[in-house]
Amino acid sequence: MTVYAYLRVSTDHQDVDNQRHGIYEYANTYPLGPLIFVHDTVSGQIRWHDRQVGRLLREQAQSGDVVVFAEISRMARSTLQVLEILEYCAQMGINVHIAKQKMVLDSSIQSRITATILGLAAKIEREFISLRTAEALAKRKADGQPLGRPKGRRAARVKLDDQEETIRRYLTKGISKRAIAKLVDCAPSTLYDWLDRRRLRPRTRQTTPASGTE
Repeated sequence: MTVYAYLRVSTDHQDVDNQRHGIYEYANTYPLGPLIFVHDTVSGQIRWHDRQVGRLLREQAQSGDVVVFAEISRMARSTLQVLEILEYCAQMGINVHIAKQKMVLDSSIQSRITATILGLAAKIEREFISLRTAEALAKRKADGQPLGRPKGRRAARVKLDDQEETIRRYLTKGISKRAIAKLVDCAPSTLYDWLDRRRLRPRTRQTTPASGTE
């Protein structure tokens, strides 16, 4: 059994000392053995599949392994993503411990029941989100209000603004705009428009001219 500890901060200016301390205290209370720490510096709004936690759960952790999170908010910023992570771990036999909430999701019958409930809750939440969206659009239409943003008018703040630091970091690494769009889970056209508004461009990769012999 391998025990992983996942630490996440949103920016390079934050530290993980409090998370690390909380996990160590928890691990000492519930003897878990040596910890392998996995660090991540990324917004919790990024889909979990595209973060280090996604690579950890899908490529490294095996059935019977343990993954410890300092608290639920370190898993993701949305309830739906948290539920997806817990449901995935339950299906793969990966045991999840959340230190602050002292929550354990393992192979016990109680945990399997919890995983089933969490999976149902995720499905219900998706349906409620879809229903609320449809109802809001229907009401706007019934009130004679235009759907969507007025033509020629841009929103003061858009979704990608929350990921600006992450996008800037990708740009400095010379990652292509199309690849960045996949990393931040948006359409390429959405990213292109956002970059134009911010007047940002990917860093041009330097190439060394091939030398020849005469």
